[in-house]
Amino acid sequence: MLLLHGFPQFWWTWRAQLPALADAGFHAVAPDLRGYGASDKPPRGYDLPSLAADVAALVRALGERDAVVVGHDWGGLLAWTTAALHPRTVRRLVVLSMAHPRRLRAAMADPRQRRASRYALRFQLPRLPERRLTRTDDDPVADLLQRWAGPAWVHTPAFAEAVERYRSAARIPQAAYGAMEYHRWAGRSQLRPDGLRYARRMAAPVTAPTLQLHGELDPCVLVESARGSGRYVAGAYDWRELPGVGHFPQEEAPDEVSRALVAWATQLR
Repeated sequence: MLLLHGFPQFWWTWRAQLPALADAGFHAVAPDLRGYGASDKPPRGYDLPSLAADVAALVRALGERDAVVVGHDWGGLLAWTTAALHPRTVRRLVVLSMAHPRRLRAAMADPRQRRASRYALRFQLPRLPERRLTRTDDDPVADLLQRWAGPAWVHTPAFAEAVERYRSAARIPQAAYGAMEYHRWAGRSQLRPDGLRYARRMAAPVTAPTLQLHGELDPCVLVESARGSGRYVAGAYDWRELPGVGHFPQEEAPDEVSRALVAWATQLR
């Protein structure tokens, strides 16, 4: 099982799921995505087709033909993309807190989702977002996590530890640049040939059986925006809404998410 993290996280976001999946008999791998954590930080290659090629190559490098691919947030966009562009690589798919790319694009017609995604507009600026994300006299990582999380998690020691971990990860040299480049490609490619070509390719139906988990209180990708992604899935599809959970289900409800992953992946045995 390949677990793909989102923003502003790194592999550590899956700390509860890794041992649970290993105990269930799975070979579970949680890499740092390109530009994040301990991964390489090249000047380019932060478009979703290139990142999906990274995922497919990683599965092969691990000695496997395919994998159960699990993605959260940006990792969810990447999981959707890998399933569409490299269908033989994805045996089963699990997406947390992210709509299918074409569904998300359509959801931008809703003013509520536009307001929820307003933060990404600031990330289009050069250099300034990186400087703000790594400032020592401010705490943008804590602010972002607090705004996107469900209320129950925010007041726990686990939340304080997560803030410290992700704050430190954002300050790794060039990590903030990589994180911003994901958002810049997504924003700037909307009317460019590469972005339009990507949108057309994502019309290909996902054939892998797909489980979609979404927090009821997610203020970043609204439930209404994510619901309906199943129209792009040709295989078996299951939508589950998690009550009281915000944008980080694997951390806010770790046991529930671990059980769902094991149950979904075990169906293939």
